[in-house]
Amino acid sequence: MLLTKPHLSSSLLASTALSNRTSSRNRVEPNAASPSSRRRLRISATSTAVSPAATALSRVDVLSEALPFIQRFKGKTVVVKYGGAAMKSPELQSSVIRDLVLLSCVGLRPILVHGGGPEINSWLLRVGVEPQFRNGLRVTDALTMEVVEMVLVGKVNKNLVSLINLAGGTAVGLCGKDARLITARPSLNAAALGFVGEVARVDATVLHPIIASGHIPVIATVAADETGQAYNINADTAAGEIAAAVGAEKLLLLTDVSGILEDRNDPGSLVKEIDIAGVRQMVSDGKVAGGMIPKVECCVRALAQGVHTASIIDGRVPHSLLLEILTDEGTGTMITG
Repeated sequence: MLLTKPHLSSSLLASTALSNRTSSRNRVEPNAASPSSRRRLRISATSTAVSPAATALSRVDVLSEALPFIQRFKGKTVVVKYGGAAMKSPELQSSVIRDLVLLSCVGLRPILVHGGGPEINSWLLRVGVEPQFRNGLRVTDALTMEVVEMVLVGKVNKNLVSLINLAGGTAVGLCGKDARLITARPSLNAAALGFVGEVARVDATVLHPIIASGHIPVIATVAADETGQAYNINADTAAGEIAAAVGAEKLLLLTDVSGILEDRNDPGSLVKEIDIAGVRQMVSDGKVAGGMIPKVECCVRALAQGVHTASIIDGRVPHSLLLEILTDEGTGTMITG
């Protein structure tokens, strides 16, 4: 089963009042005795002509209408895979960081899993190595692997930790090697790709006390195999396996596309919600192809292992995390079990 919706620009999403929806996304049954609880969360742009008192009242109203969603997800773990345009743009990066901290402050337990492709490419060029890719995957020889680990673990990870701390959260930086969080194995194409790995297993023991203490784990997807050899793990795949290991309520993949499209050539054919059978049919029909296939497979695998919902959302939309979690509308495609 799938539902499609018209494509909305980021500016329209930011100004749209969300009212009664037919979708079951994040549905919260309202308290019949409370008129305000019957309304969906509105994220609205305030006109410059509105008085300061009206502006303040509007902000309070938004917070009040978010209450049912906050109550539903309080104490629940959400795993966010962070990358793409949302990582390259300072404005979008700030939006993601603030959203994570806000979610943590209202009782959710976010885990951030990140890549860092553009930063890796930049540093490879600095040391005189031309980045190489095959079928969209980075060819990772010994020198490239050394640079990948230095950049992802030593630079990107610690920068994200610092940004979260500056925004008022408390972040803890990790990589797959720490406490054997992720054990890697060579990919099936190891002869062609080098030290590109797959997830052999996840041991989330180290994450539980961090999350329980209200801290935000920030995880770089570099891991080692049983012999200690380092591997670069696809961040989408790692996020899905971590979500399954911690029993996450939601997995969210921030991407550079609006989500799954019914017609790849029509940006307005966004599929709002779809189940596993429906998305598998879309793959079979060729409607889901290219780089979207591994993302969909990651979501399906996470759902099969107990994650409740998985969403592919548009990281180019400001506050896309809040729109996806705290509203019925969402910003991308939600896949259900």
